[in-house]
Amino acid sequence: MKLCKILKKTKQAAYAVATAHTNKAMETKYRSVPMNKRLALVPHCLRNHEVCKAKDFGSYYICVECGKCKIAGISKKCKHLGYQGLYILKGGRTVEKLIEEHKPEAIAAIACQFEGAQGVELCKKHKVTVQFIPLSKDGCVNTDVSLAEVFETLEKK
Repeated sequence: MKLCKILKKTKQAAYAVATAHTNKAMETKYRSVPMNKRLALVPHCLRNHEVCKAKDFGSYYICVECGKCKIAGISKKCKHLGYQGLYILKGGRTVEKLIEEHKPEAIAAIACQFEGAQGVELCKKHKVTVQFIPLSKDGCVNTDVSLAEVFETLEKK
């Protein structure tokens, strides 16, 4: 059991190093992308699923800004900045679908390290600049993220 925990922490650390490297490598390009050519992606595990009123669109939700979780503040910030949109993802495969549909030049993505690493690779594959913000508390429910870090990333220009 201890070995499993050690291996999990080692993988998490490797994902963190890889995504931090990608963020640094893509930051200048990300800053040059106009806000209206950017998407913001957040994981469904960040929602307060007990009271969330987000509209369900199959593979993602759209926040109605009810204020019951941090996503409302992120959504408001994206609208204020002029982002193409904010999508609450139910799964990682939705990233590719949204890239094909909206053709963003850049994506600001919040996720756990594992999903983030996969999302970063999808963005690279589609030649979309990405900035990844890791969850400060992960798991499949009741996750958390630093709003200061999210807002700093969203506002980069």
